[in-house]
Amino acid sequence: MPPTPHLSRRGLLAAGAAAAALPVLAPSAASAAGSGRAKAPYRFRNAEIVGGGFVTGIVFNQREPGLVYARTDIGGAYRLDTKSRRWIPLTDWIGWDTYGHTGIISIATDEADPDRVYLAAGTYTLPDWDPDMAAILRSADRGRTWKTTPLPFRLGGNMPGRGIGERLVIDPNRNSILYLGVRGGHGLWRSTDHGKTFAKVTNFPNVGNFVPDPTDPDGYNGDNLGVLQVVFDKRTGRPGRATRTLYVTVADKDNILYRSTDAGATWQRVPGQPTGYIPHHAVLDHEGGYLYLATSDTAGPYDGSKGDVWKLDTATDTWTRISPVPSTSDENAYGYSGLTIDRRNPRTLMVSTQVKWYPDCLLFRSTDGGAHWSRIWDQDADGQRTFRYDMDISDAPWLTWNASPKPPEAAPKLGWMMESVQIDPFDSDRFLYGTGATIYGADNLTDWDRDGTVHLSVRAQGLEETAVLSLISPPAGRAHLFSGIGDVGGFRHTDLHKASKMYDTPTFDNTPALDYAELAPYTVVRVGRPTSGWTQHLAVSTDGGDTWKPSGDEPAGLTGPGVEDQAVAVGADGRRIVWSPAGAPVSFSDDHGATWTAVKGLPAGAPVRSDRVNPAKFYAYASGDFYLSTDGGQSFGRTAATGLPTEGNVRFKAVPGHEGDIWLAGGTDKDGTSTPYGMWRSTDSGVTFTRIKSVDQGDAVGFGKAAPGAPYPAVFTSSKIGGVRGIFRSDDAGRTWVRINDDRHQYAWTGGTITGDPRIHGRVYFGTNGRGVVYGDPA
Repeated sequence: MPPTPHLSRRGLLAAGAAAAALPVLAPSAASAAGSGRAKAPYRFRNAEIVGGGFVTGIVFNQREPGLVYARTDIGGAYRLDTKSRRWIPLTDWIGWDTYGHTGIISIATDEADPDRVYLAAGTYTLPDWDPDMAAILRSADRGRTWKTTPLPFRLGGNMPGRGIGERLVIDPNRNSILYLGVRGGHGLWRSTDHGKTFAKVTNFPNVGNFVPDPTDPDGYNGDNLGVLQVVFDKRTGRPGRATRTLYVTVADKDNILYRSTDAGATWQRVPGQPTGYIPHHAVLDHEGGYLYLATSDTAGPYDGSKGDVWKLDTATDTWTRISPVPSTSDENAYGYSGLTIDRRNPRTLMVSTQVKWYPDCLLFRSTDGGAHWSRIWDQDADGQRTFRYDMDISDAPWLTWNASPKPPEAAPKLGWMMESVQIDPFDSDRFLYGTGATIYGADNLTDWDRDGTVHLSVRAQGLEETAVLSLISPPAGRAHLFSGIGDVGGFRHTDLHKASKMYDTPTFDNTPALDYAELAPYTVVRVGRPTSGWTQHLAVSTDGGDTWKPSGDEPAGLTGPGVEDQAVAVGADGRRIVWSPAGAPVSFSDDHGATWTAVKGLPAGAPVRSDRVNPAKFYAYASGDFYLSTDGGQSFGRTAATGLPTEGNVRFKAVPGHEGDIWLAGGTDKDGTSTPYGMWRSTDSGVTFTRIKSVDQGDAVGFGKAAPGAPYPAVFTSSKIGGVRGIFRSDDAGRTWVRINDDRHQYAWTGGTITGDPRIHGRVYFGTNGRGVVYGDPA
């Protein structure tokens, strides 16, 4: 059964990066399920967007220069390649059944043995959203291969507080020891065998008590944030011996910091500690013996209205508030989160506001241990801003969101949800920070201290973290691909290797559905959630996406654009649009959205499609019933079709060039019951359907250019066939299938949208829930 879609990470969201080309894939024996013959291998890559989601953590190895990892809330983990300066995806091997393991709550890179890296994986604490328990993923070769340690609880890679930490940490003196801070009242856990097993630290005194929303006990905001971070004082150990002194932060506003001086045998509350806020990040200066804390009044990442930065002299247990703007000031309307020190000059530190929506987030920098601070931008009494930075977004030009804000706001923003800020431990000039949209960084950071300009640029190349809602590939035009994306709108991909601006006039932050007219393919329609000052939910292009025109009117009662991938359909000749929005009747328009009329015979919210040959035919589906219109979508009647799924996600498409030819996939096997779950085909406009018996579980289906000499388009699907879950292609109308991905490249959940390219045989485009748009070509 497909997962619950990820929660929108957007208050203003965006990001950027394109995944590096993946190795050539040779199908295994199972790959040729049902085919009985050899097939060419595939090469898969990302259609580059460059980012697109929340980078929750950036972690530098403290021993090896250039070794750095990044984690995301739903899109897995990455390692930076120093030569190409592109991020290499490390978790594409995670499959359909454990899709929740792409939500990474923490990364630990081994200082003693840089080849070792660990991930704390698990997206949600809610069983209905993520049925699988969490796990520690461990690698001894920098993420090339992995082993899994199951855990007896769930983690929250896409839950409140996901930017806190790192929760998983390795003892720098005895690297077989790892600690993990766990939410939900599960406490502090420890491994003594390189992460092969974990056990609860039963004598740790506080499991935390902070809940973002106590009135939501069974919901997304109702979970105790728990134990947050472990920090080792590596001066108190030596190689091969466990570090004696370690600090643990806890989500308890009255008791935020604990310490052990005997390698975890006993624990004490650190005396004199501040109260009233949640510690988001802690950093220890190993030379001076100072522990720094950045705190906020909320879990984040979307909120936070008060906070402080504190400095603990660990030799005397003396606390000093060093906040750039203290919580007692009327000017403080934000918490602090991202925190880092310059390991080469440890009196130099930086901190970020957790969230400061207006006019922008802030970075602060101190070169004297927090006694004095400067801001990366200043604002005078008249509201005018001056900047210590400039910003290059040429690698992800959509980061402006097509916005033209009035000063003091600017586009692009410095960032939002800036919970991870890191100075390279080997290079004082280099730093990186994550946002809700991308990674930014600079290579001349110390120019800040000389009143120079810090040159920020996008540093997310190779990191693709979008949830893909819809894909189309028209048979003509400059773009082979149009995408509908969660949080960042969507794109016309005229160059698959280069990011572009998002759709405009109007701009959407979510685009759940697109369609084009099969016989007039320069006519393209999209629906979405408007942003950047727009109010319309539908746009039409008649020039292949060069320009767009917003709808003049909308169906009465509309509350949203409609269901993913099947909310809008345009007739084969491009003259009529049928739209199934949320909150309103399914409606049609003959004038490209200027006016709308409710259709007859369809339940509200029913997914809709158009026939790809006959402009008079439209199709719809609802609760196991299939519907046909023969008057251009004005009225629909229920067909005689039986045996179709009544539960689960159901997706269907009509075949280009073949009137009345429809493929339908979907269903569920929830709780082991079949309702049913599979794939069906109709050749009589949905009057009858025949089940394709070779497909065990069908999810998304699409069509591409026919094989040379073949009379029927290539069929692509994300399904389970022959007992194997994967991406499959058939060149003979579903009689035989070949799996075209392999177990190293599964991309977790891929059941949302898939299409072939009508101009290139064998090319497939499919959407992921956090790894962006993936496309494949026969190698």
